[in-house]
Amino acid sequence: MPTHEVLNQPPPLEGYDLFREDRALTEALGRDGASWAEEHVAAFGRLIGRPETIRLGFLANEHPPRLRTHDRFGNRIDDVEFHPAWHELMRLAIGNGVAALPWREPRRGAHVARSSLLYLLSQIEAGVLCPMSMTYAAVPALRAAPAVADRWVPRLTSLEYDPRPIPASDKSGAVCGMAMTEKQGGSDVRANTTRARRIADGEFEITGHKWFCSAPTSDAFLVLAHTERGLSCFLLPRWTPDGEHNRFHLQRLKDKLGNRSNASSEVELDRAWAELVGEEGRGIATIIEMVNHTRLDCITGAAAGMRQATAQAAHHVAHRSAFGKRLADQPLMRNVIADLAIESEAATVTTMRLARGYDESAESTRERAFVRIATAIAKFWICKRAPAHAAEALECLGGNGFVEESMMPRLYREAPLNSIWEGSGNVICLDVLRAMARSPESLDAFFAEADLARGSDGRLDAFTDRVRDELREPAEIEARARRIVERLALALQASLLVRHGDPAVADAFLASRIARDSGLAFGTLPPGLDVGRILDRATPRVG
Repeated sequence: MPTHEVLNQPPPLEGYDLFREDRALTEALGRDGASWAEEHVAAFGRLIGRPETIRLGFLANEHPPRLRTHDRFGNRIDDVEFHPAWHELMRLAIGNGVAALPWREPRRGAHVARSSLLYLLSQIEAGVLCPMSMTYAAVPALRAAPAVADRWVPRLTSLEYDPRPIPASDKSGAVCGMAMTEKQGGSDVRANTTRARRIADGEFEITGHKWFCSAPTSDAFLVLAHTERGLSCFLLPRWTPDGEHNRFHLQRLKDKLGNRSNASSEVELDRAWAELVGEEGRGIATIIEMVNHTRLDCITGAAAGMRQATAQAAHHVAHRSAFGKRLADQPLMRNVIADLAIESEAATVTTMRLARGYDESAESTRERAFVRIATAIAKFWICKRAPAHAAEALECLGGNGFVEESMMPRLYREAPLNSIWEGSGNVICLDVLRAMARSPESLDAFFAEADLARGSDGRLDAFTDRVRDELREPAEIEARARRIVERLALALQASLLVRHGDPAVADAFLASRIARDSGLAFGTLPPGLDVGRILDRATPRVG
C-alpha cells in the first residue's frame, strides 16, 4: 500500500568507522603519544561500527541478566545468566585489550590507547565497561600484595574470556569486580560494618552485607572490611584455594535506571575466604589506586556517550527534512548540533590528556600532581554534563529519539551513571578541596597546564585569572565547591582546545562557555562562529 512507503527517515547509523569519523579522537591519539597503536584502535573502530556489533548492544539490553541462586536440585550456585550477546561483547572487549593493554604493553601512550578502545566500545554498549574498568583498575591495587599479584595479574591481563563458573586456577583469563559500599554508608566506606577475622598469615574470613557489588559473576572481588587494626582491603575469590565455592551469596540483582545489560547485586558474605591486599588498617590507601583508574574510565565513558549522542543527532538531522528543507540546514538546529559537538570535543580532548597523565605519572612528579586533581575536576564536570547533553541530543530526533530502537533512550539512561559511580558530585568536589589543602602542588600543576595557553586568547586569560581570584577567597569554600570545580574544568578544557583543538571549536567554546554573557542551554551559541566547520567535524560519514 502507498501508506507503507517510507519517506524522510534517515538510514541507520551503522557500517561506519567510529575511529576515523571522530576527528577529536584521531587527533588526540597521535598527539598524546599513542600513534603506535593507531592500527589496532582503527581496526577496533571499524569492528565496533559494524551492524552486527551494534546489534549485540541492543540484544544485551533487551535480554538483561537473570539471577539463579540455586540449581534445580536445591544446591546454592549464586550464578547469573546472561544473553549470548553479553558474552560476545565481553569476549570482544577482553580480546582487544580493553581491560589490560597498559599492563601488557607498558609504554608511552598505553593508557591513551586503552582509553580510546574503551571510548569506542562504550558507544555501542556501556554495560561491559563496568567489569572491564574494574579488571583494569585492580592491577595497580593488587601490586600492594606482590604474592597475590603474582597469581592474579597474569589472569587479569589475559586476552582470553572464560565465563565458566569454575575456579580461576583452571582458567587462563579472569575478571575482577568489587564490593565496597554498604547500605548504611554508601560513599562513606568508613561506616562499613563488614568484619574480617584472621585465620592465617594474610588469610581472613569476611562476614557482612555489601549493598552494591558490581559484576557479581567476576572471578574475584576487591572488598573492604574492618579488622582489629581498622578498615582493610582484601581480594575475595569466588572459589577458595581448595576448589570450593566461596561463601559469597547473591541476594538479589539491582533493578537499575541504566547499565541494564550488566548485573549489579547485593551480596551476603558468610565467613568468606579472602587474602589481605596492602597494609592492614590502610584499606582506603590501598584501594585509592583502583579508584583513580576507575574515575578515569568514568570520564572516558561520559565522553563516549557525548560523542555517540552527537553522532546520532548530527546523522539524523543530515538526512531528515522539515518545513521545506533539511534539518541540518536550518540555523537553529545547526546551532544546537554545533553546541553538542563542542561539548563532545572538549570532553574527548580532556579525557585523552588525562590518560596521557597516567602514562607519564610514573616518571614525572608534576604529572602525578596534575592527575591527582585534574581527574577529580574532570570527573565532576564531564560526567555532570553528560545527562543534559544526552537529553538535548535525544530531542534532536524528536519522537524517534524517544523510541528504544533509536538507541537514544539507552544513552539517556546511561548518562547519570558515571556521575554517581566512584564518587557523586559532592564527594568529588570535596576531594578537589582536599587535594588543594593537602597537596598544594597539585593545584600548581593544574594551573601550569592551563597556563600553557596563556597569551593565546584574552578571554581565556581573563577567565583563568578570575578562577584564581575565587580560590584566594576562603570564606564558605565548601559551599562554593561546585562552582569552583566547574570553573577549573572549563579553564582546563578551554586551554586544551586553544592549544590542540580545531580553531573553530576552540573559538566557539570560548565564546559560549568562557564569556560572561553565554547562554545556559545548548543551542545558544552567539553569532559569528564557524558553525559549518564544527558540523563537518561532528557528522559521521556512512558507507
